[in-house]
Amino acid sequence: MGKRRRVAERRKTSPGVLVGGALAVVVVGAGVGYALVGGGTAAEDRTRTASADEKRVKTGPLSAKEVATASRAFLTAWQQGKVTEAAAATDDATAAEKLLTGYTEDARIQGVTLTAGTPTGAEVPFSVKGTVTYDKLSKPLAYDSALTVVRRKADGEPVVAWQPSVVHPDLKDGDTLVTGESGTPPIKALDRDGGKLTTAKYPSLGTVLDSLREKYGKTAGGEAGIELRVVRGKKSKSADKTVLELSKGTPGTVKTTLNPTLQAAAEEQVAKKARSSVVVLRPSTGEILAAANASKGFNTAFQGSLAPGSTMKVITSSLLIEKDLASADKAHPCPKYFTYGGWKFQNDDKFEIKGGTFKASFARSCNTAFISQAPELDDDSLTKQAQQVFGLGLNNWSVGVSTFDGAVPVQSQAQMAAELIGQGGVRMNPLNMASVSATVKSGVFHQPYLVSPDVDGRKLATASRTMSAGTLSQLRELMAYTAAYGTAAEAMSGVGGDVGAKTGSAEVDGQKKPNGWFTAYRGDLAAAGVVQSGGHGGETAGPIVAALLKLGG
Repeated sequence: MGKRRRVAERRKTSPGVLVGGALAVVVVGAGVGYALVGGGTAAEDRTRTASADEKRVKTGPLSAKEVATASRAFLTAWQQGKVTEAAAATDDATAAEKLLTGYTEDARIQGVTLTAGTPTGAEVPFSVKGTVTYDKLSKPLAYDSALTVVRRKADGEPVVAWQPSVVHPDLKDGDTLVTGESGTPPIKALDRDGGKLTTAKYPSLGTVLDSLREKYGKTAGGEAGIELRVVRGKKSKSADKTVLELSKGTPGTVKTTLNPTLQAAAEEQVAKKARSSVVVLRPSTGEILAAANASKGFNTAFQGSLAPGSTMKVITSSLLIEKDLASADKAHPCPKYFTYGGWKFQNDDKFEIKGGTFKASFARSCNTAFISQAPELDDDSLTKQAQQVFGLGLNNWSVGVSTFDGAVPVQSQAQMAAELIGQGGVRMNPLNMASVSATVKSGVFHQPYLVSPDVDGRKLATASRTMSAGTLSQLRELMAYTAAYGTAAEAMSGVGGDVGAKTGSAEVDGQKKPNGWFTAYRGDLAAAGVVQSGGHGGETAGPIVAALLKLGG
């Protein structure tokens, strides 16, 4: 009878749970205790205990079975609403439980079905289907995500590597999913001609439209709808993002300065080059006419923080000319090497120019021509030039959307010298560098803007001083010569009229190729672009910028 009872009891046990058509076997091991039986000494018992602990810590590559088991355990528990159990199947149970709890309570997502795809190594893709319900509103939700299985440090057991993107690919640290009245009403963004701006027409504008809504949604005259959205954490610089709209609000209208022809062309250009970004401005006003990024998740064009390489030499040249340390047509040193602050600087391919002018050094982008002047400069000379003349690095631009306004920190010795050629601590983006060319073309800094200050009465940033007529004339001569005969000549070929340009290549640790930069102007257009890991700017970002400059002026 005892044997038959035990067999019957085993038959009552559930064989498993189906997840996405696959059998998910639940192995209960969290409460298993370990007992040592023996009559040895205390020292022998401790030795055996240590040996047992070592055996329980698994190491080595994960097997396909371990990946499948760990991912099933997590997905099964999540689908069944067993939040604590799902969180325990990760390497950060506290963070996982908090976000998974919010998935149901705050995001109001119900009836979740999770279907695992074919693993690639330790990564397991999966699809998510569910229903978002708010009061009497209900709408289906579907998206794809992925998880990665790792070994838990404590015991080597396979668990899911926790990160917010497991729950939803748009989530980052500190972000949450929330369903309810949208924090801000929707907007209908328009180009300068009154045409509607949409991501279907202009894929790059997703982050821009989100930012416009965040800033103007409450004042543009619209009414909020009900939606599932990503609410960004306090430290995030990104705008909240709508994931699913349950009911449409009434949009307010926001007019921008974007030129539909240039914006369409910018989208087309960045689509040809991975990790490329570009911005076009009107120098006489500061109006942003186009902005596009090949990568849609982050607005590098406005918010990027990258070393600008030799495009920074436009600002440095204005400083050297003002301080009478260089003059366009005067002789200027361009040796193979120059050592300063303990660093040995060199030119690309270790070239040198013997008996050349400063204009020749600028056009060929000679690093040592600029580094050699470092001993004559104060630590804050370049910082002041960037801030006072070009309006950069003061964090006071009011563009209409979120931007990074450039940074030229005060540094000393070798780091200060490196900043002269756009390395060291200098950080810029295409918006900043397009503004640099625009300042040279117009002769005065006009803060770039995407929404006219007339819309909300905000005050635009200004520069505290302008370059002298002599400095400005020489700077334009340097950029014009570079566009015609220097490193920018090939890209600018066919771009007629009043033009000027500067190329740049910025070395980045861990990258095989540098970031390629290009900034230029033609008539009343100024533009700048970057291609990350692209190589030399004249060959990568140059054609993008030149193509846009050809469209107007």
